Amino acid sequence: MYLKVLKNNRNVLFYLLGAGTSNLGDVISGLAFLFIAYEITESSIYTTGVAISQVFPYLLFGLIGGVIADWVDKKKLLIIIDLLRIPLTLSLVLFYQLELLNYWHLIVVSFLIQCLGCFFNPAHRAILPLITSEEERSSVNSLLDTATRGITVLGPIVSLGLMNTINIVYFFTFDALTYLISAIFIYRIQLSEKSLTNENSSQRKVRDIFISIKDFSIWAKRQDTIRTIFIVTVIIVFFNTWVWQVGLLLQLVQTTPIGEELYSLLLGWYGAAVIAVNLLIPLIWKKLSVKIYLLGSLIWGIGILLLGFSYTIPLYFLGVLVAAIGLPISGLSRVYLLQKYLPTGKLGRGFSFNAFLLYFSNAISLGVFGLISSFVSIRILFIICGLMMVFCSVVYLLNISRKVPGVIPYNRLNN
Repeated sequence: MYLKVLKNNRNVLFYLLGAGTSNLGDVISGLAFLFIAYEITESSIYTTGVAISQVFPYLLFGLIGGVIADWVDKKKLLIIIDLLRIPLTLSLVLFYQLELLNYWHLIVVSFLIQCLGCFFNPAHRAILPLITSEEERSSVNSLLDTATRGITVLGPIVSLGLMNTINIVYFFTFDALTYLISAIFIYRIQLSEKSLTNENSSQRKVRDIFISIKDFSIWAKRQDTIRTIFIVTVIIVFFNTWVWQVGLLLQLVQTTPIGEELYSLLLGWYGAAVIAVNLLIPLIWKKLSVKIYLLGSLIWGIGILLLGFSYTIPLYFLGVLVAAIGLPISGLSRVYLLQKYLPTGKLGRGFSFNAFLLYFSNAISLGVFGLISSFVSIRILFIICGLMMVFCSVVYLLNISRKVPGVIPYNRLNN
């Protein structure tokens, strides 16, 4: 199936090669930012500041990036951004060579690169529906997510090899090269001008950006499927982020003598399972639906709930496996549904709105549960968050069932 799509649609091949190359550079440079920040400051707080500089732009400009992506030639925008990121990353190498590199150079360059990402990411996501048929979309989304997650695992391994041969600062040179390669692959993608630009942007003003965001919000509120996806995404991500990103490590360290080693093993187990499920999804479902999206969220929540009751190592592996089954089902279904129900002229805003909600929910989750964890046990938080994820998914599944003719709840209400 996958080989057939790549053979018949060369645009998909160029799209995936560009995305994979660029993601590898991002992972390598992301590690370099953290390593060099700590090397310069020897402070965990300042090193955390670099991580914050990579998230903050999406809260500031994430929605604006989607509007711009809808207004302009997406292919040209992607190439320009890739080319702009090359001198930005190489500037850090230059400062190092001149012995001028300091912490604030890292903060500024990291912030600017992520600001460009606010415009690049929605445009990149918005191009995929323009180069694929609906039948191909599930397979291509699966390939893209598999490549992204695979490179996230491969990146640290590549970085270890590079560290043994070159100085860490030259990771940025590697990243700049990947941006150039990405631009070349994007240039090879064939798109008609008619599909690229839906609106005339020559007369646009700054205030029109905010009007466009408001118009999209009003439109999305009236669309049952889009509204459901956005609301459930915020809820599920809110209850998942802290317990998964922070709580799991802390619980393992506090309850097992090999907490850090076990955490690394579980992440590897999780990554392998997610990749396998990603590849299986298009073989099971040709087209994805809201019910499948909610089913994935339900399975994901059950996995988190199981981790709250994990007292032995096998139970931890089971809980992580269940979560790894649910997350890609939910994630790929969400992307597929956005591609299906968003009009061409709203694709950029739709994906940027989705990304903004993810980052916003992540930030709130880390803050709220980070505070609560100071007086509530992590195991209890796992149970509460897992239960809420399951409850939310079940409620929305029942709500959708009542709206479908022929389903028992619907018939009961109408009788």
